[in-house]
Amino acid sequence: MRHLLFTLALLLPCILAAGDYTPRDLVWTTQSKNSSESMPCGGHDIGMNVWVEGGDLLFYVSQSGWFDENNTLLKAGRWRLRLDGNPFGGSDFKQRLCLDEGAVYVSGGGVIVRLWADVSSPLVFVDVTSRKAVDGTLCYENWRHRKRPVSKAECQQCSYKWLVPKDCVTYPDSITAGNGSLTFIHRNRNITVFDFTIAYEQLETLRDSLYNPLGGRVLTGTMSAPGFHFEGCEEGVYASTDHRAWRFRHPRLRHATIAITLDNGEGNVSTPGCNARTSRKESARWWHSFWQRSWITTDDSNAEVSRMLRNYELTRFMLGCNAHGQWPTKFNGGLFTFDPVYVAPPGDDGAPSNPFTPDYRKWGGGTMTAQNQRLVYWPLLKSGDYDLLDVQLATYLRLLPTAISRTRHYWGHGGASFTEQLENYGLPNPAEYGKHPEESDPGVERNAWLEYEWDTALEFCLMALQAASYATDSTFIHRYGTMADECLRFFDEHYQYQARQLGAKPLDEKGRLVIYPGSGCETYKMAYNPSSTIAALQAVTAWRGKESPLPPERIPDIPLRVIDGDTCIAPATAWARVQNTETPQLYPVFPWRIYGMGREGLQTARNTYRKDPHAVEMRSTKGWKQDNIWAACLGLTEEAARLNNEKLSDGPYRFPAFWDPGFDWAPDLNRGGAAMVGLQEMLLQETPEGEPILFPAWPKEWNVRFRLHATGGRVIEGEMHDGKVFQH
Repeated sequence: MRHLLFTLALLLPCILAAGDYTPRDLVWTTQSKNSSESMPCGGHDIGMNVWVEGGDLLFYVSQSGWFDENNTLLKAGRWRLRLDGNPFGGSDFKQRLCLDEGAVYVSGGGVIVRLWADVSSPLVFVDVTSRKAVDGTLCYENWRHRKRPVSKAECQQCSYKWLVPKDCVTYPDSITAGNGSLTFIHRNRNITVFDFTIAYEQLETLRDSLYNPLGGRVLTGTMSAPGFHFEGCEEGVYASTDHRAWRFRHPRLRHATIAITLDNGEGNVSTPGCNARTSRKESARWWHSFWQRSWITTDDSNAEVSRMLRNYELTRFMLGCNAHGQWPTKFNGGLFTFDPVYVAPPGDDGAPSNPFTPDYRKWGGGTMTAQNQRLVYWPLLKSGDYDLLDVQLATYLRLLPTAISRTRHYWGHGGASFTEQLENYGLPNPAEYGKHPEESDPGVERNAWLEYEWDTALEFCLMALQAASYATDSTFIHRYGTMADECLRFFDEHYQYQARQLGAKPLDEKGRLVIYPGSGCETYKMAYNPSSTIAALQAVTAWRGKESPLPPERIPDIPLRVIDGDTCIAPATAWARVQNTETPQLYPVFPWRIYGMGREGLQTARNTYRKDPHAVEMRSTKGWKQDNIWAACLGLTEEAARLNNEKLSDGPYRFPAFWDPGFDWAPDLNRGGAAMVGLQEMLLQETPEGEPILFPAWPKEWNVRFRLHATGGRVIEGEMHDGKVFQH
């Protein structure tokens, strides 16, 4: 183990000059078998899955915010381009993801197709150029061409989950076509799962005052394809789903540009006058600038390191595709889910595991599971991608009035109560909310995993407060300071209220809160002073300083215990049961950074990592597991290298950063986010005073160069080569 403290010269020339970093292309030279072997592409708030199968170029298009009545996150549809003569069937076939331009190129047989999303508006371009004239067929394929019943198993894709009504359906889209043009619209009914939730959670008196993003929402898409003539519709099947195809024909095609515009009902539509030539230039410029913000690269002397850094970069690219959305990148697949039948192998009986439509994903379309969402967004501080981070934070800000109203309605006190399974309208998922007998507290989820888990919103508060320092942008404080204060106020007022309800004094004999009943993540339930919650309150209060409504002296101490003679962080002072496999006793290390490198109590945290029986038993790199982050934060170089190597290994699908579902769905973006954080922490940390710690958990035999961001608006560049450290 070693760690090096450096006060680095900032923004000075590096081996890679500023503005000179270009990520490598990803190239395939064979076609794909199906959509699970697709390649991501996107920008603004658009995601596409692009692949070539049987000579046809296919791509899905998604946009953040395409929520239907049931809160399923719909895809806009699937497009299929077929050129006569099968130009992509030869040995010169190539599909290339150009990260520096944010575009996918497909070429072969004298044909080049370029696909990209405009970075300033929700607009997709497909530019087709052929060396010789060729007949082409373009199809728009839609599986919502009829009213489609949603089965109980399929209802994981929406907010009803296992409370699915008998008449639950996905309503059909309205689709019209003409020569060179197509319009598709999904109009949400006025009565939606929002109304079901209001009634189920006993909030009828608040109905008209709460934020409702679903009722009457209109989702619109248009396609402009000059030179393509509409020929009619035909029925078809792809994967396990029937669809209807609107077919267009272009005779003697040499050059054509197809434009697809989406509108998710938020009013964020395409820039007037935007054309393919301008968009191509400006979008490529944005992506090149994006890659200059930060980078991690190597000399390829170690294949494992090269693969890790490659998958880090590919994950960051997928996050960059939703830089300007109104809704955050979902942990359970983001904008890049593919046909669910290909996510998992068939069952023992040979039947497909998920015989549903392309709209399907587990854990909901409009539901945010905070413990998972946070891992998607923590790495954006060190990568300098504050615009991407703001998409997630703004979502919580929109929901703040609902969280305050809900708190006042149930308990009569102040503050904002955000739950773990949070709908995009700010209320607990109705299925996870549970059944409440008359004598139960209607504000508490009757759920073995989720009851009393209210502290996860504090992580997003901390992200916002730290972003103000990383970006040296006071608007983060102005926008999100109130959100942090209201979350702190909830804990202060609620646990004094809770103590009175239990017949106890509101504060203990030392004048501090008693967090009971509490929850150490979803794992340590009915907990008394859980360490993860206490660390959260301490950290956010410290960042708010004098503005905090919760005095720091009112927050309990983090509980400790002795294991085999060594002091360790305890999950809580006491708890009733262990429900899940998280390790909240290490949350004071990350995300709360109370223990760690350059901080007091480092040995206590290392003891916890090594000796706590649950921490050892639950160690894993699956899905949202974050042992790789803790190992790096504690300077455990060998352990951090092993775990991050596993975390950033190639996924089971063709695109290496499409990871398996883990605990959730594919591609698993909370695994990708956790992997990004772990890698960053191996390279750069800070002391509480802001002194950089360079390479705190990086093996000396791994050559690497990086540019990452730190507090105070600093950009730090460093290099390790053959065990020697250089500062730039």
